[in-house]
Amino acid sequence: MTPPRELRIPDELGGVRADRVVAVLCEISRAEARRAVDNGRVRLDGAAISASQPLAAGDLIVVELIDPPPLMVPTAVDFDVVYTDDDFLVVAKPAGVVVHPGAGTTEPTLVAGLVHRFPELGELADARWGLVHRLDRDTSGALLVARNAETHKALQDELRARHIARTYLALVHGVPESAKGTIDAPLGRDPHHPTRMALVQGGRPARTHFTLAASWGDAALLEVALETGRTHQIRVHLASIGHAVIGDRTYAGRRAAHRADPGRQWLHAVRIGFVHPTSGQPVAVEADPPPDLMASLAALGPPRAGDTALLRR
Repeated sequence: MTPPRELRIPDELGGVRADRVVAVLCEISRAEARRAVDNGRVRLDGAAISASQPLAAGDLIVVELIDPPPLMVPTAVDFDVVYTDDDFLVVAKPAGVVVHPGAGTTEPTLVAGLVHRFPELGELADARWGLVHRLDRDTSGALLVARNAETHKALQDELRARHIARTYLALVHGVPESAKGTIDAPLGRDPHHPTRMALVQGGRPARTHFTLAASWGDAALLEVALETGRTHQIRVHLASIGHAVIGDRTYAGRRAAHRADPGRQWLHAVRIGFVHPTSGQPVAVEADPPPDLMASLAALGPPRAGDTALLRR
């Protein structure tokens, strides 16, 4: 049994039935959440609740989950190591690979591949196997992984203090009117689709900066910098200003089809920068965009404005 967790119901989940709320907030399957509720392991004001009971925004529930069986088995997974030393490594995560084991994940994860190649990471299960941050399944690019518990804590502290710079490339529908911009809008669970994120009044603060690098009339290549790192932040923020990421089946809506669609969201973590936790020196590591993204750019032809020089560093 895991230690009890106190969870405050956010505004966007107010009025939603208890088993669905528990599934979303604990990131577990609906079936597992239902079992927890039915077995009296979810309580409100000290009393067990029913699965269908709607919870109000602001309610404080206590959840006890049974420790799941180990989900991570070291497995060979294809990925490139961009940089490594005794304290951390940066890998180029391939698109289509889930980073972290979890409910409903059956295929090998990046963590399984990391532990297979770097066995010492198996001792860091309590520290998320060294993961400092995550990338969506269909997002490729630079991912930072600590190689020991001390480095993991130091890098997590840097991340929370917003001292780790994460830069992405995104190919989007249309061309922004401004060459530079900042999207400052809070994010939370979509009240109509709890597995998605949305702009939500009272949600968690989120800020995204973008710079136009090149444009083709019906598409633009943006360099995007995260000031915060909320779930699906770039995808939701860019969609909110009418420039959804090309290939994004979740947030592009009716604009999902595009001649440069690579078959997945055109989003790549190109660069990560931070202060080395041991030496104190600045570190900047880049991961080149993979062939599928480069091929979709080539299909667009020469840009009408700007250039793609940032892809040839």
